[in-house]
Amino acid sequence: MTELKPTLRERQRSETRRRIQAQAVRLFTEQGYDAVRVAEVAEAAGVSAMTVYRHFPTKEDLVLLEYPAQLIAERVAASSVTHPLVRRVGGALVDAATVLTGGDGDGFAANERFLLDCLRLMVSTPALRARHLDSQYALQQAIVDALGDDTTDPDAVFRTQAATSACLAAMHTALTRWAEDDGKTKLPELIARALTASFGNVIVATTGQRG
Repeated sequence: MTELKPTLRERQRSETRRRIQAQAVRLFTEQGYDAVRVAEVAEAAGVSAMTVYRHFPTKEDLVLLEYPAQLIAERVAASSVTHPLVRRVGGALVDAATVLTGGDGDGFAANERFLLDCLRLMVSTPALRARHLDSQYALQQAIVDALGDDTTDPDAVFRTQAATSACLAAMHTALTRWAEDDGKTKLPELIARALTASFGNVIVATTGQRG
């Protein structure tokens, strides 16, 4: 099956969105979230304030990241149904972190720094912490949906939600340490360590074995 390539219009829209968000996070990091107005973000990105709001309906949206949730859900859906729930979810979290922060070249390094800056802003800014909690709930639901378990069985749904929530709590601990250490330890390694501390060796195989 041939994968559809994005149109020129879609690529331009995506590039504009990335440029706006990059300038917003830079300004928030340098001057403080509350001190920066959306109009200043627009000026730095070379667009109108209306364009900023078209891509990001609220100021908080400028710091939130959409693609990790989609990536994680895709990894979960592709995992083997024969594996334990925590291994499927934990493996997806490690894999997604590897994609988002790994690789070689300045582009990946810049991407890692951008993620660190977003994380610090979400942790240190009260308004963003509330939105971060909302996004974590949405991520949990996306993972539960991707697991594809029987939604008519309340016990099965409860087990899936509990396993997913526990994995996300471990990831949150890893993200906090990653931000505190300024990214000195690789994020996938920290997530794997947090998961192993929580669930034991059932998670270990996810870092080197997929499927």
